[in-house]
Amino acid sequence: MSHGYGAPPGGYGAPPPPPHGFNAPSGGYGGPMGFASPPGPHGPPPGADPQLWNWFSTVDIDRSGHISATELAQALVNGDWSAFDLDTVKLLMSIFDTDRSGTIGFNEFTGLWKYIKDWQNVFRHFDRDRSGSIDGNELRDALGQFGYRLSPPLLDLLQKKYASSPGGFQTHAPGISFDRFIRACVVVKQLSEAFGRLDTDRDGWIQINYDQFMDTVLRLP
Repeated sequence: MSHGYGAPPGGYGAPPPPPHGFNAPSGGYGGPMGFASPPGPHGPPPGADPQLWNWFSTVDIDRSGHISATELAQALVNGDWSAFDLDTVKLLMSIFDTDRSGTIGFNEFTGLWKYIKDWQNVFRHFDRDRSGSIDGNELRDALGQFGYRLSPPLLDLLQKKYASSPGGFQTHAPGISFDRFIRACVVVKQLSEAFGRLDTDRDGWIQINYDQFMDTVLRLP
């Protein structure tokens, strides 16, 4: 199997860094992306950020002290108040469930909260027409900023795969919503890193057998 790839930015799970010197613009969205608004405070533990503890307590519906994928899925919303894509929720859990317990505790949740806020800034920066979704040109610009130079056919395939329409893979791709934008960028990053590990001579080409190919694909989220 052969293919070219761009230089992967950042460490595992880290969002691509926003372009230098920009601040996230406001306006143009139906609501806040990220967590739905919580009720009043519940009393944070010593040293905890009160606001983050408030968010955590709200999401922790069963009061177990940990957040499950189901609880997280019920709390995360896009800018139009639509629920996060379940596969994106699972991806976020896989990144921040550092002890592999199947849930995330408060410290893990703190990292997740910051991660989503960082992605909000990235999304708003590249959503230049303020539509609340990422179109093909905006996706190309975002990936290019992150160091990935995908060919036009691959960009078109990526946009269709992560299209926001509920019917799954689309023949004609609409824009990509916030949650699916996160997943698309992280998947491109992880695929590129997997390719880079196999491209030992760094020439943009690899030759692998079936078992290596399946092992690489099955290890991805």
